Amino acid sequence: MMKVYLDNAGTTPLDRQVFECMLPYFCEQYGNPESQHFLGRQAEYAVIHAREQVAKAIGANEHEVYFTGSATEANNWVTKGAVNACKKLQKRIITSAIEHSSVLNSLEDLEKQGVEVVKVLPDKDGLISVQSVVKHLNDDTVLVSIMLANNEIGTIQPIKEICKAVKNYNPDILFHTDAVQAIGTIDVKVSDLGIDLLTLSAHKFYGPKGIGVLFIKKGVKIDRLIAGGNQERGQRGGTSNVPAIVGMGYAIENAYKNLKENSEYIRGLRDRLIEKIQKNIPYVKLNGHRTKRLDGNINISFQYAESQGILTMLDIKGIAASVGSACTAGSFKPSYVLMATGVPEELASSSIRLSLGKHNTVEEIDYTSEVLKEVIEDLRKLSPLFVDIKTDTHLV
Repeated sequence: MMKVYLDNAGTTPLDRQVFECMLPYFCEQYGNPESQHFLGRQAEYAVIHAREQVAKAIGANEHEVYFTGSATEANNWVTKGAVNACKKLQKRIITSAIEHSSVLNSLEDLEKQGVEVVKVLPDKDGLISVQSVVKHLNDDTVLVSIMLANNEIGTIQPIKEICKAVKNYNPDILFHTDAVQAIGTIDVKVSDLGIDLLTLSAHKFYGPKGIGVLFIKKGVKIDRLIAGGNQERGQRGGTSNVPAIVGMGYAIENAYKNLKENSEYIRGLRDRLIEKIQKNIPYVKLNGHRTKRLDGNINISFQYAESQGILTMLDIKGIAASVGSACTAGSFKPSYVLMATGVPEELASSSIRLSLGKHNTVEEIDYTSEVLKEVIEDLRKLSPLFVDIKTDTHLV
């Protein structure tokens, strides 16, 4: 039985060459980069080099790059740090209703402290319009946080245009984008986007887990989230995770070096699988924008079949997929992202996410297509709601 991994949006496998670059910093060059001896200096140089690699990839200055334990930590740092640094009595944050849970849950904490949070709804394709953000701006607005690409439906947002409109309204309003799903998939340059803050995570582009980055534009002031020593120029306490930092540096360098080649290859596989699903399985709906989406993302609803049942049967057949975000796994509620785009609850409860990566093959895609057809047919036979109509009718 073929084994097919289609949960790359949840996490990507660590590249072997990245792993090999990390190895010396576990047992040989194990010094603390804050220590003032030769082993400490070796570690310090490694951290400096990785910081330069990240900065070069996203078009930033190395002094604007801060390492964190995860993108979740970085997102919390942004929201809470921006609020705590602001001296206004009334504070408003504008975000979207389809942000990652690390942003939305952090904002829930702030709401309990009296911060006003406005969640902008997307259109049916998951796009956030410029006007939908601008109309909520006022003198109390401290921060706007809109993700660059959605983790569930893959829709890519017009961040450059939204940020420009916000800055035209008031250049002092901070603009943040969660670029976790986008980095390594599309060419992201912070200067081009015009943003103040950006978060990313290494394990989404074949790097190690447990390491993230917060980009803070020069001149932008937010309060620190984690107090401690002088690590990260006094902005984030805690001993540096040198092996993971080294791994992130090499992973992001490799991702950008092979960006075009990987993008074209993965997009070809994605389109092949979408075409086969829509051709061979009736009553399906592709969620998210058809073209303005991440190369490896397929979020699709299979009417008259239940998400957990589909995943279980795919797993039995050796195919690893997901319902949506790994960070909301275990919840049996329909996806809040899909519901926000207007997908009916019934369809949202029959949706799965297939996220492709550079290691997937045409043979795996064809196998997945065949298995999906069998799985959906078997599940629909058990559904009292399913009516067997001969015509090959699709929801989209």
